[in-house]
Amino acid sequence: MSQSVRFPYIDIEPARPGASRLPYIPLTLTNGQVAVTLTGLLDTGATVNVLPYAVGLQLGLIWERQATSVRLTGNLAQAPARAVVLSATIAPFPSIRLAFAWTQLDAVPIILGQVNFFLEFDVCFFRAQSIVEIRPKQHL
Repeated sequence: MSQSVRFPYIDIEPARPGASRLPYIPLTLTNGQVAVTLTGLLDTGATVNVLPYAVGLQLGLIWERQATSVRLTGNLAQAPARAVVLSATIAPFPSIRLAFAWTQLDAVPIILGQVNFFLEFDVCFFRAQSIVEIRPKQHL
């Protein structure tokens, strides 16, 4: 059985403690020699992982060099997006490759969705306790 790690939910609106708690987890994204440490929102309703434009630029990505377009849905349906693959580390686990829809929007958090975050990790939400638990997928 793989080791699991628990993270507390984070209040995103300090004026509404408790009511604004969401399951953000710390992670480090790496592109070549450039690494950025930040938090990502676990979103079971998101089909894909989403990367805000400014974070992609911090990682040294160049929009014009990303040839594969990605079609986003929902609130992000009008935003252009390109496919990028980055190395991601969630301590204490080994790095994995995550595919992102890099969007030209900045008013969006890093979203960790079904493809491929939830394909790489088992996740348990304990909302009443404001805790999320993750562990790497089990290889059979």
